[in-house]
Amino acid sequence: MKYVVLLCDGMADVACADLQNKTPMEAAHKPAMDSLAAAAEVGMAYTVPDGLSPGSDVANLSVLGYCPEECYTGRSPLEAANIGIDLADDDVALRCNLVTLSENEPYDKKNMDDYCAGDIHTAEADEIIRTVQGAFGGGEFDFYTGTAYRHCLVWHGGKTAIGKLTPPHDISGQVIGEHLAAHPDAAPLLDMMKRSTSLLANHPVNEKRRQNGQNPANAIWLWGHGKRPSLQKFEERFGVKGAMVSAVDLLKGIARLTDMTVCEVAGATGYLDTNFEGKRQAAVHALANGHDMVYIHVEAPDECGHRGEIQNKVRAIEEIDKKILAPLLEELKAFGDYAILIMPDHPTPLHTRTHSAAAVPYLLYRSNGAVNSGLDRFTEQTAQSTNITVAKASDLMGKLLMP
Repeated sequence: MKYVVLLCDGMADVACADLQNKTPMEAAHKPAMDSLAAAAEVGMAYTVPDGLSPGSDVANLSVLGYCPEECYTGRSPLEAANIGIDLADDDVALRCNLVTLSENEPYDKKNMDDYCAGDIHTAEADEIIRTVQGAFGGGEFDFYTGTAYRHCLVWHGGKTAIGKLTPPHDISGQVIGEHLAAHPDAAPLLDMMKRSTSLLANHPVNEKRRQNGQNPANAIWLWGHGKRPSLQKFEERFGVKGAMVSAVDLLKGIARLTDMTVCEVAGATGYLDTNFEGKRQAAVHALANGHDMVYIHVEAPDECGHRGEIQNKVRAIEEIDKKILAPLLEELKAFGDYAILIMPDHPTPLHTRTHSAAAVPYLLYRSNGAVNSGLDRFTEQTAQSTNITVAKASDLMGKLLMP
C-alpha cells in the first residue's frame, strides 16, 4: 500500500466577485480532483487548534499527524532545521524576511509594499544576507541564508516572551508603525529592522533590481520566533517511511526534524514558476525506492492568495491538477493499492491576503475502498454539504494510513 498527501497550500477561499461569485476551487478546471471526489470521503477539517495562529507551520504539523498544541514552539526553528542550523538550547530562531518598504517616510510611517521583495531569487538574497550578517552578526546575533526571500536569524541566549511579531504577509499594503514589536525585550530586533533600511538602501543588488524594474530588498523583517522543538520521528509514530517534496524550508525542516526523507527538486520555487512535474517525479521516485508515504507540498496557491492574484490562484490549482495529480494517479497504479489525501493547510482568502483559521475541505480516496459520495466536484461548498467534519486534522494521517 502506498500513501500520498497532496497539500495545496492556501487553496481554500471564499466567493470572489471577480470570479462570478465563485471560489478559486470552484472556478478552476480540475478534472482529476473532481473525478476523485465522486469516489472519496469528502469533508471539512480544522487544521489550526484554538489559541494558535493559522500559519503553515501549525497547519502542516496538523496534517502530518502531529498535535501543534503539544509540540509547536515557533515557525523559524522548523525552517532552521532545513538550513542546517544546529540550535543550542538557549538559541532563539526568527524568520528574517527580505521585504520592500516604501522609501521616503520615517521608519514607522513606511508602507509594507512587498512582503517578498519581488520574490527575490536566492543568489541575490544571499548577497544581501551576507551584508546584514556583516553589519549585525558575529556575536549575539547570526543571520543565515535560506531560500528566496525567507531567511533565518539566530539570537544566541535570546528571549521568547517578547510579544507578538507580525508576519509581513499579514500587513501587505499597510503602514507598519502599529505592527512593530512593542515589548521592551524585542528592542534589539526592532533596532536591527530599522537600521537595515539605511544599510540596504543603496546595496548593489538593489540598485540592479531597480534598474530592472524589480522591487528592492531594502529591509529585513523579523518574526516567527521560537526554540528548537522536539518532534517524534514520523516512522516511529506511524510505522511507515515518509518522504517530503517541497520548495520551502519550513516543510523540509519539519521533515528533517521528524526524520523523513527530503526530496530536492531542481526548479522548485514555491510560486507559479515552480517545477510541478519535477515534484511529481520526485514523489514517484521516492515511492519506488522504499518509501511508503510521500507528502507533496505545493506553495503556489498560498503565494497567489497573499498577493491578491485572483487569476493566478485559479491557475495554480489548475496546474496542480494537470501537472501533478492527473499523471500521478496513472503512475500510482503501478504500485497496486494506494490512498491519497488532498487538501489545503488553511484558507488564504484573496480579499484579506492572509491566512484564516477556518476549516478546510479535504478529500480522502482509497483505491481499494472507493465510496459513492454523490459529489461531482471537490470544492469548499461540496465538502461542507457532506456534513463530515474532522475536529482535529492531526487525526487525518491515521485515517490515511489505515491498511
